[in-house]
Amino acid sequence: MGRRAWPGGTGLGRQREPAVTVEVHVRPGDAQRALRSEVLAGLCGESRPRELSPKWLYDERGSRLFDEITRLPEYYPTRREREILLAHAGDVARASGADTLVELGSGSSEKTRLLLDALRRTGRLSRFVPFDVSEAFLRRAAEAVAREYPGLHVHAVVGDFERHLGRLPRGGRRLVAFLGGTIGNLKPAGRARFYAELASGMEPGEGLLLGTDLLKSRERLFAAYNDGAGVTAAFNRNVLNVLNRELGADFEPEAFEHLAPFDEENGWVEMRLISTRPQAVRLPVLERYVNFAEGEVLRTEVSCKFHPEQVEAELSAAGLRLVELWTDAAGDFALSLALKR
Repeated sequence: MGRRAWPGGTGLGRQREPAVTVEVHVRPGDAQRALRSEVLAGLCGESRPRELSPKWLYDERGSRLFDEITRLPEYYPTRREREILLAHAGDVARASGADTLVELGSGSSEKTRLLLDALRRTGRLSRFVPFDVSEAFLRRAAEAVAREYPGLHVHAVVGDFERHLGRLPRGGRRLVAFLGGTIGNLKPAGRARFYAELASGMEPGEGLLLGTDLLKSRERLFAAYNDGAGVTAAFNRNVLNVLNRELGADFEPEAFEHLAPFDEENGWVEMRLISTRPQAVRLPVLERYVNFAEGEVLRTEVSCKFHPEQVEAELSAAGLRLVELWTDAAGDFALSLALKR
């Protein structure tokens, strides 16, 4: 743990590499320990349905599959959020007054650049803080941004947003971007904790830019998470490959059917893996067996959908005042700018 810097090269005939500060709060073995703990509680425990966090869906193969999902015709959120940013990134920059962009779950996507460009046009942008759990990915992304934006201070933070929000660097006037609808992967109690922890580390006037998927027809929601090409099914089943690789398990992914229905009571799409037959799965690293009955469900993700009024109420409860909420032309997705009171 601690801060690390990448010194630039100084050899003759070589352009100096951009310096990037990297602060690491994830220790070697943290992910493995967290996976073991969660499998013991969520798969081997007594609670039903059996459940895993969606974070385990995103190994290297899972991330590639998700990138493919975002380009499917049925999957609208990525396109709709980009549409809003294209139209309103300038409004975000002006209304936030920010000189620092903090991006949770940082990516190397066009969305990041749209915000950085808009903030730079105000003449205030001085710092970018990408935050992600993957150190290798974050280093590559941070270096790319530093090259593209000469003079921008890039301070990358390797951490888990469920544990390390308090480690975000302070100073300046910050805008925290949490995009992609990822907030919907947290259930209500988890969202309340997230907002409260984030707000507790913000100064008055600092902002949160939040992406949320809005409630819509159940047919469109079903199509978005149950695509005809089977990409989402492959993405969902891939978590079983992760368990096989990391825990020595012997899951047969094809013995589980993918289904993602909308849960009316909870207001979320629920990603499920459904056992197609009775089966006993070995978890040798944990010295356990898990028995699945035919039709038994393993829940791998929830994706909450929101009314704008719900978004405002949840932010307000954490001391964040909604300044503006923008939607795409179709009203599918929302970006909300809220400032700390």
